Amino acid sequence: MQYHLRDIASVIRSKNSGPYELTFDVIFAESGMYEKVKAANIFNEKMFASLYQIPVEHIIKIVHFDPAKAVKVTIVRPIPSGALGETDVYGAQQHAPLMNLSFSL
Repeated sequence: MQYHLRDIASVIRSKNSGPYELTFDVIFAESGMYEKVKAANIFNEKMFASLYQIPVEHIIKIVHFDPAKAVKVTIVRPIPSGALGETDVYGAQQHAPLMNLSFSL
């Protein structure tokens, strides 16, 4: 069955994790769906690098946090927060590609 992340997650957000890193949080509404996504390894370095068009080496960590039914992904920020040419000082608008993520389970 095909799923869209925006339909099964209650929270999809991004934020700074310091001036040189971005963190993405996906919190699932239901523990059963969280467990299916985790078991299928949907959130992996290859998928995230492809989605954000970054080198796999720029993915710092992917963490599944079971008590919160959440996935946290931290990456190297393409442009440091506040640097010339940077358009999102807080990193709060970087989660948009995740909202359109679709996958089969």
